[in-house]
Amino acid sequence: MRYLPLTPDDRSAMLAAIGAKSIDDLFVDVPTAARRGGFVDLPRVAGELEVERALGAMAARNASAGTVPFFCGAGAYKHHVPATVDHVIQRSEFLTSYTPYQPEIAQGTLQYLYEFQTQVANLTGMPVANASLYDGSTAMAEGVLMATRVTRRNKAVISGGVHPHYVKATETVVHAVGVETQVLPAAVDAEADVIARIGPDTACVVVQTPNVFGTATDVTKIAEAAHAAGALLIVVVTEAVSMGLLKSPGEMGADIVAAEGQSIGNALNFGGPYVGLFACREKLVRQMPGRLTGETVDADGERGFVLTLSTREQHIRRDKATSNICTNSGLCTLAFTIHMSLLGETGLRRMALLNHEKALATRDALAAIPGVEVLTTRFFNEFAVRLPKPAAEVVEQLAAHRILAGVPYSRLAPKAGMDDVLLVAATEMTMDADIKILAGSLAKVLSV
Repeated sequence: MRYLPLTPDDRSAMLAAIGAKSIDDLFVDVPTAARRGGFVDLPRVAGELEVERALGAMAARNASAGTVPFFCGAGAYKHHVPATVDHVIQRSEFLTSYTPYQPEIAQGTLQYLYEFQTQVANLTGMPVANASLYDGSTAMAEGVLMATRVTRRNKAVISGGVHPHYVKATETVVHAVGVETQVLPAAVDAEADVIARIGPDTACVVVQTPNVFGTATDVTKIAEAAHAAGALLIVVVTEAVSMGLLKSPGEMGADIVAAEGQSIGNALNFGGPYVGLFACREKLVRQMPGRLTGETVDADGERGFVLTLSTREQHIRRDKATSNICTNSGLCTLAFTIHMSLLGETGLRRMALLNHEKALATRDALAAIPGVEVLTTRFFNEFAVRLPKPAAEVVEQLAAHRILAGVPYSRLAPKAGMDDVLLVAATEMTMDADIKILAGSLAKVLSV
């Protein structure tokens, strides 16, 4: 892409055309505290070769997940992605195609979206799933908006175990339409505290299992309490592999499931793109955001596929749309579907069990270190520990020795008062040698 700088006259003409006096007028809605006071500390002019070398040197300072002992989770997990996944998604018929606007044109695309929906419905234990959303956090936001449309109420009660980034993303989306959010204080194991907050104005209750601290919870009683008050239960899942071992959200009474599908078929990718999973009860399907692919037969009786519902703004008038998020993460969806097809039900369960076993081994190794307190008693592949020092400082010290020990909770919620809490995740990619290195190095850091 060529870089074509504008002249001062060009800028003045463009500003005049939109009625702005200066470029600063374009940023009046950005809080002053969020604005940068001056230029970035970089040379004003540099050659292409110099820029490439400088950026390459910066990139070389990174410690990628595949090169060091890695125990980070908190919503993004390092799992094995079979080579077959990358091979198939790079085929031209998949890589160069995107979303079909005329529903019957791209039968191949519609078929894999249909298969994806079937897999997500089976995984979540729900009767209906859509053709994906942007990611897990925006799926949660869409779930809250959907619940307000269904119940005609205006309040969402959110558990203190929901990932703070999911909460912030949801608040950003729903506040514009006047939805009230009541977020409970951060808690390792208190999903059921939402029951006491349910009232006649509650549209939905949002819980996460396993939650951000790793705690796995049977939310059946929460579902019963929500339904008794006329509210919906939204279950958030950030680790999709957990549904291969734990009771599904549908079995526990969820009305809406908002999940992140990155764990299956999609690498960490420096934070994205990921893929949002969204499923719901059949009676709520007409309020579901996004798109729904259905199976049908053509005039000759042959199997075919069609967009059964297209309720997002790219297909219909914006005021009639159930979602204004304009992507369905198509390529990430395909990667998810390929990996799930390779695993099958038996393979997914074995993979999930291996995740749990690795997490147990990691838990036991860390629990044996003086001063380390394991906070999470029921977990899948992630748990929280309390350290005798600020977790962020410990993580930095271990990172200097090329060990990525986990995610300090203070990084997710700086004002939660949990600066000594560290989130540790282990997957099938975690080696016994990695666990030994982590435990030994952590013990040394804490003893100083």
